[in-house]
This record gives sequence, C-alpha cells and structure tokens, in this order.
Amino acid sequence: MTPPLAVTHLTVPERMERGKTARKRCPRSAHAAWEAPANRPDPIALLEAQAETRVPELVPIRYGRMLASPFAFYRGAATIMASDLATLPNTALNVQLCGDAHLSNFGGFASPERDLVLDLNDFDETLPGPWEWDLKRLAASIEIACRERGLASKERRRLVLEAAGEYQQAMAEFAAMGHLAVWSLHLDLAAMRQRWGMGAAARTMKTLDADFAQARHRDNQRAFEKLTVLMDGQPRIAARPPLVVPIEDIAPNLEPEKIEHDIRALIRGYRRSLQADRRHLLETYDYLHLARKVVGVGSVGTRTWIALLRGRDDNDPLFLQVKEAQASVLEPYLGKSAYADHGERVVEGQRLMQAASDIFLGWERVAEGLDGKPRDFYVRQLWDWKISVDVEVMAPDEISIYSRMCGWTLARAHARSGDPIAISSYMGEKSSFPEALAEFAAAYADQNQRDYQALADAVKEGRIKAETGV
Repeated sequence: MTPPLAVTHLTVPERMERGKTARKRCPRSAHAAWEAPANRPDPIALLEAQAETRVPELVPIRYGRMLASPFAFYRGAATIMASDLATLPNTALNVQLCGDAHLSNFGGFASPERDLVLDLNDFDETLPGPWEWDLKRLAASIEIACRERGLASKERRRLVLEAAGEYQQAMAEFAAMGHLAVWSLHLDLAAMRQRWGMGAAARTMKTLDADFAQARHRDNQRAFEKLTVLMDGQPRIAARPPLVVPIEDIAPNLEPEKIEHDIRALIRGYRRSLQADRRHLLETYDYLHLARKVVGVGSVGTRTWIALLRGRDDNDPLFLQVKEAQASVLEPYLGKSAYADHGERVVEGQRLMQAASDIFLGWERVAEGLDGKPRDFYVRQLWDWKISVDVEVMAPDEISIYSRMCGWTLARAHARSGDPIAISSYMGEKSSFPEALAEFAAAYADQNQRDYQALADAVKEGRIKAETGV
C-alpha cells in the first residue's frame, strides 16, 4: 500500500503571506470585471450538452422551470457560470466548493442532535477550487433575486455588499480561531438571533423565525401523509405523472419480484457507506415502494427516486431520496474528481462543508440501471425538517438578514476545507473586495438576463422544447 503523502504545516505568518502573494497574482480589483469573451460558448449549447445524460422526457420540464424567471434560469445555469468563471483570474486559494452556491441552495434542516440549523443543502457540483467562485455565484444570485423584487440598483448593491462583507468579516473571525473551534461552528436559530437579531426589525426576525419553524412539520410522517395512498392494504407512493411516477409504471415489462430484488440490493449496497451505528438503524426499516420524483430546477432530468421504508408500523415511515450524481459542471475547468464514484464525491464534499449532515447520507453505484448503463447515486432523507426560503417574495430587510446568513455560512464551509488565514489575508479589512464583488454581481446579472432571453428565443424558434407550469 502506498503511504499517504506528508502534510505541510505552515506557520500563521506563512499562511498570511500566501494570501498577500495571491493578491499580486490576482488583484482584488480584478474580481469586479465581467465581459463576455468573443469566443464564449453558446449558453444554450451548454445546456443541451448537459441534457444529453438526462432523462429525455424530463428535459422539457427543466427548461420550462428555468423560463419561470431570470432567477429560476440562474438556478439551472450552473454549467454556464462555471464556463464563465473559468475565463477569469482566480486566487488559486482552493477550498471544497459547493459549485452552486446561490441563495436557494441554503436552507434549514435537522442536525443529528435534532436542532434546526441553516447550512448549504445542495452539493451536486461540489469539487475543490478557488473559494471566490462560490462567493461570486452567491453575490450574483442576490443581485438577480433583488431585481425580480423590483429593488433599485443602489439597494441591490447594498445587499450584495452586506453579504460579501459578512463573508469577509466571518473569515477574519475564523482565521483567529483554533481549527477545532471552527470545525464545531454551526448556525441554529439562537445563533441567528444573537448575530443578526439585534440590528433587525422585530417583524423581520419574526418572519424568518416563522419560515424556519415551518420546517419542523416537514418530516417523514408529513411526507407519508402527502405522498402515499393505500393499495391492497399496503402504503404505496401515489402516482402524479410526470412529477411522481412509481417504478412499476416506468418499467412495466419487469417482473415485480425482479424490481424488488434489485432495489433491496441497492439499499444493501448503500448501507455499506454509512457509519456502523447508522447502518444498524437503517436495517430496522423494511423497503416498501419506489418512485421517480422530479425535484428542483437544475436537477430536473437527473434520475431521482424516492424510496418508502417502514419501521415498527405505518406510523414509523422513512422516506429516502436516491438522487443520481453525474460529473460536476466544474470538472472541465478544475479537473476530474479524486473520487471515481460521483455519489461518493457529493457525499464527501457535503460532509466536509456542512457542520452537520443527514444521518442517512451515503452513496451507491448501480452497475446496470434501467437503461443498462452504470449510474452513481447518493442517498439522504427526503424531508427531515428541510426548508428553503423563497427569496423571490422576501422583503428587502428579510433579504438583508438572510443573505448575510448565507455569507457567514459559506465562509464557515470554506474555512473547514481551506485556509481561512490565507483567504482573510487576501481580502484584507477594507471594502475593496466586497466592492469588486458588487460590481461583478451587477455585470453578471446582465449576462444572466441575456442568457435567459436566449433560452426563451430558443424555445420560440423551436430549437428546444419547454413544458411550462409543470
């Protein structure tokens, strides 16, 4: 066995110097620029290339959801922005990137200790890369969401500056902390109120509290009530095509016994990726049914399933989401993942970035899917107090608090995997870096609007098909 490589441990002054050296290579002012290069790839061609590996009949639904608004388009356009970011100067200070850190990919969920925490909640594109790529995607998402709320340019800029400034301030705090202290940080409701509640209007915190309080009702029992029906005395996932389609309707030519045998084999294989105690817990649940379920915007078309399991009785259900993991959109620009299994890539990236992950988070490779091809999947609970804030209807003061929460959370995630001292040293204490981010966000929001229009034109011209309202 090849021994692991030795780890280099730099001193604090050496780590600070890393950040200052990165400034010379990539000045902070360079982050303000965005102008589409002459050889910029056709954004619709990038989406079409991504669609080649997805379920064909679901791709029009994806395009239809992206056409709902420029922000919805942005949610589905991670592959376009990855291509654009790769053309820009970067700091070469790498962290574990989320790869799709827009406002709607943060949310609340239950920690293993049953506390409600705010964190990143989508890691399909996770890969090591320059920390500022995530921050630029977050900043542009704030600008785009605020445009849809009809906010003036001055107010939009202020909100982007606040989020970027929160990231900068938080990273400076993490740079001064011990490694274990940073690793242990998490953002629950009490921490939210302590950090941002004093400067917020009472109505704002009340609204955010209510939003996150709703999450406690989104659990396995609630999913059972909403998603299942009784058939021949047994609970089954209800068919709601094309959004929810039971496995027997997708593969009508397969014997039910064969389907059940293969799914049970998949669950047994996935169990091996769990910790021993959690594997034991999962083994107390029995498989009942499986269905394909359309989720999100950018994920539409990937092979995403929901599995219904039962514990002691029908009042003890467990819903698992079994989601296909394809190659990250960042890989063409940052190199292939160190993990051959993309499900493992997603899970290990999530564990590295999140303060607390789903106890059933794991992965499995299927040697032969329904189409005869190998597929990678990762698994987690479908609902476990999960909630996402609808930023397209939030008031400006609510966006302010929420976007600062996201800035702090992203900094914490990056500090876990990267070098907070070097990153903080790079940004410095002045406002030059947040100002550059605000300039970039405004320019890239303009680009997003043009790309959104290009998608609308492609549908109008018949180049692609979109199903709206689904």
